[in-house]
Amino acid sequence: MDRKTYNAELASLRELRAEITAAEKAVATAQKALDKLTAQRARRVSGLAAHEDAKADAVAKASGLPIGDVVRIAPLLDPTPPAVRAAQTKAQVVPAQAPKAAPASEPATAVAPALTRPAVVVEQPAPAVEAPTETEAQPTPAAPVAAAPVVPTAPAAPAAAMVRSAAASGPRELPTLPEGPAGDRFEAVTTGLVSKRPNFVQQARSTVFLDAATGELTVRDRVVRLDLGARTPGEILDAALHAAPGTERIYITAGAPWHDGAERYSTLKDAVAAWLNTPSERWTTAVGSGRDKLAGHFVHQRQPVGRYAPAAAPDSATTEIRSVGEWFDPDGADVVTCRQAFTLLWQALRRHWDDAVLLGSPSQTGRDLWSRTIPTTGKWAGGYPVLSEELRSLLHVTGGQGRTELILPPRVPEQLPALVEYDRTFAYAKHLWKSPVGTPRRITAAMFAAMTEQEQAKALMSCSHWNIKVTVPQGWNHVGLLPAPVTGDRAWVYPSEPGTTFTTWAGGAEVHLALSNHIAPWRIEILGGLLFEDGKPLDEWGKRLKAAWADLTNLSRIHADERQRTAAYLASRAVRSVLLFGLGGFAQRPRLVSGTTPLGEALPDGVEILGQDETVVTWQRQAGFRRDPYAHPEWAAYVWSGARAALLDVKYREGKEVIGYAGALHAKPGSVVYFGTDGMGLTERQPWPYRGEPGDYLLKGHLTGPIEHPKSQEEYLKLRGLGRAELAAGGER
Repeated sequence: MDRKTYNAELASLRELRAEITAAEKAVATAQKALDKLTAQRARRVSGLAAHEDAKADAVAKASGLPIGDVVRIAPLLDPTPPAVRAAQTKAQVVPAQAPKAAPASEPATAVAPALTRPAVVVEQPAPAVEAPTETEAQPTPAAPVAAAPVVPTAPAAPAAAMVRSAAASGPRELPTLPEGPAGDRFEAVTTGLVSKRPNFVQQARSTVFLDAATGELTVRDRVVRLDLGARTPGEILDAALHAAPGTERIYITAGAPWHDGAERYSTLKDAVAAWLNTPSERWTTAVGSGRDKLAGHFVHQRQPVGRYAPAAAPDSATTEIRSVGEWFDPDGADVVTCRQAFTLLWQALRRHWDDAVLLGSPSQTGRDLWSRTIPTTGKWAGGYPVLSEELRSLLHVTGGQGRTELILPPRVPEQLPALVEYDRTFAYAKHLWKSPVGTPRRITAAMFAAMTEQEQAKALMSCSHWNIKVTVPQGWNHVGLLPAPVTGDRAWVYPSEPGTTFTTWAGGAEVHLALSNHIAPWRIEILGGLLFEDGKPLDEWGKRLKAAWADLTNLSRIHADERQRTAAYLASRAVRSVLLFGLGGFAQRPRLVSGTTPLGEALPDGVEILGQDETVVTWQRQAGFRRDPYAHPEWAAYVWSGARAALLDVKYREGKEVIGYAGALHAKPGSVVYFGTDGMGLTERQPWPYRGEPGDYLLKGHLTGPIEHPKSQEEYLKLRGLGRAELAAGGER
């Protein structure tokens, strides 16, 4: 192509661009008109439903809508008899089976090599329990072996033996990477969407702290007592803004007014929604503008967010009512101490960020602080690209969060000799030093099989996400290592029955541990995977947060004033929340939008009704993935995977030398009772050293037995609280 042809093509391309722009505008105009007509039709359908002779089929024919859509807009027109609806609902709740042991067939995929290491022998204190059964006995360490052999199916365990409290869940199929052109989107980023360093400073909001139980309100350095009346949102706003004009954010430290009258509602969420929407003459729900349009209230059982604007000027400034529990559990601290905790938090962050501002939630604050660590030089100076929507959706479905599991008898004793709680200090901060960056490379089973064992091990130890088929090895009598997807509230289980086979996705850290653990390597068949470049996008953010946390933790121990010690401790917990929820913000789950609609008007498409009163219907709906420049689920998934692996196996080092181990796999089989994200409950104490560093296991509670095994998570949490109290009363740290 010569220069003349090149210039002509450029000119032609500009003309085409102008035509495309005009067409896009025409489409947008037509879409706007269509949306208006659709909303008008929905309002008319809703209005017709009020007629006593209205029928769904007639309205559907006249409107051109399917009967199902008509019923969704106007539930009163549902022609299904109530008894039939109830029967249908009941029929949908059918118990399913959790993954069961099955003989493994010969793999048509690449089998990962066993990455064995010498067995670790750790002296354990003698347990004060009955002699273990054959299935609870510690296996004799064996010489390293190749991939686990195929074994016959073990006898099915009784229902009570399921290693979960929700044993009725059934297998759930996860998506795989498609072949052909469709698969190309799983090795791509979103065009024009990059995480960039901001060029502005956040504006602080005028904030007060209110004890809704006593009426005490902190206004700068003074405390006033308010008359909150019936503690409705309108009365709280009136009283707070009268005492502190211009207030933009009210943190409730105690009293939880959103739970008032909760006994009148079927769920706590309904009670909260009703409280948030309590009618007021002077206040209305703030619906925002621009990107925040329809932001409305956030309905949460314990930490809701109410957003209000003056009824006389609904487009003016918004005032929020929030729970301080988003940041930390005040545990009885008064409003002055809570305010001081926020002051110390801000001061600690300002030592590491010149432009640090505390936003409404720790999630928002964490992400804003991270954005100010994006490098200004080097490969990623232009920002970090956001993965394609297909890839983000895959990570959302296949990348679970923390491990929560109650292990039931007979895998643990019916009578526990003790309940000992260990908690990993500031756990996620330990896993931020390396994270995936850039566009991932797809690894097929054939590509993995073609690698040398050294290359395979390197791939598994890199930032990666793998689709695998797993078989629990013969003779395995410890906890499960890898998550298996199931239906139900829990979403994931951790099979441990020898011979059990299941297909799942897992991070490289977990897969590597399953192949290299010191007890017995698991059989892993690689079906496919995503291999990222190793990077450090979270490293600087993590270092600064760890430094702020260390400063506050130290202050909470040495300050001479008890109030300041308490405030510093609460501030250190807030730093933890900034990291924990900031990391969760990168996951960018599909947006959950909530709002209200006047009774009788058409509801938006695809909503779930949370509740209603005499005037409004409160609803929520998933709004899909938005074009968020800070959406990085690959980072959250990688950290969560590393944290799950660390619940099982942690190395203590001096320099490069490994001097000890900790984690569930280094406790006796049958002694682990519970996993809870970054901690666990066991039946005996462990010789795990504690240095006060992020990731170390801290002895958090010890409840002396014998104790009847908890039958549910709620029962376990009650026992855990008693154990913490007993340990504190004994004066141990």
